[in-house]
Amino acid sequence: MTTGTLITVAPTGAESAKAEVPALPVTLDELLLTAKECEALGASVIHVHIRDDAACPTLDQGRLRETVAALREGTDLIVQLSSGGAVTDPEADRLAVLDAAPDMASCTMGTVNFGDDVFLNRWEFIVDLHTRMQERGILPEYEIFDLGHLAALSRLLDRYGLPHGGHVHVDFVMGVPGGMPGTTATLVAAQQMLRDLPAGTTFSATGIGRSTIPVMLASLSTGGHLRVGMEDTVTYAKGRPVESNMQLVARAVGFAQLAQRPPLTTTDARRLLGR
Repeated sequence: MTTGTLITVAPTGAESAKAEVPALPVTLDELLLTAKECEALGASVIHVHIRDDAACPTLDQGRLRETVAALREGTDLIVQLSSGGAVTDPEADRLAVLDAAPDMASCTMGTVNFGDDVFLNRWEFIVDLHTRMQERGILPEYEIFDLGHLAALSRLLDRYGLPHGGHVHVDFVMGVPGGMPGTTATLVAAQQMLRDLPAGTTFSATGIGRSTIPVMLASLSTGGHLRVGMEDTVTYAKGRPVESNMQLVARAVGFAQLAQRPPLTTTDARRLLGR
């Protein structure tokens, strides 16, 4: 079992509206302040979505590059850009995220129903994203929304080789309406399926909404890592809105320490991921 815990903060996402969630960091200044605060608490990776001047999701290249530069200058966090964007973003714009030269980028391993929408990830697009990251030295985090996505990942690695650096890291995104449920039983089943992936594969788990705490506890108990943040939940407890991403990271850090698996430093996180 891994002795430390990789904690990723996903502070913004593409779904929640600033008008409905005032604490959501949507400007670069807000995002940078959130990043610094969460790093001080124990986060070592930041999973980034950006917004435009109207606080709407965007994949604007100028803003992406500015965001990566600011996070690198202001923090030691591993900068992971989302290649998912919003569910309506075209493939070309999602591939162009890599042009901002992040440390990491997400690579979702299949199409999934996403509430009332469809998050489309065609096989050809997945292959293109994977191979471009290999060529550019960008580490992928393979996003798994359903158990069949693990079989797709095994097929991808068999046909197109390991990611840059040779280490495979996946994130189980659990509790999305249309994807796998955020339950302990599902996480255990997913973790068992990792046996078909290369030795040393690591995983994080993300619980959406009310599945946040069950997924955190299950992941820690099975040797996994954690992703938390206002992208994934805006309610801290029933009837209690999240006040900040710091609040969610602090809870994850507390759980990790109780499990005697304290947060990894950014240096140790880079070593774990092969960065």
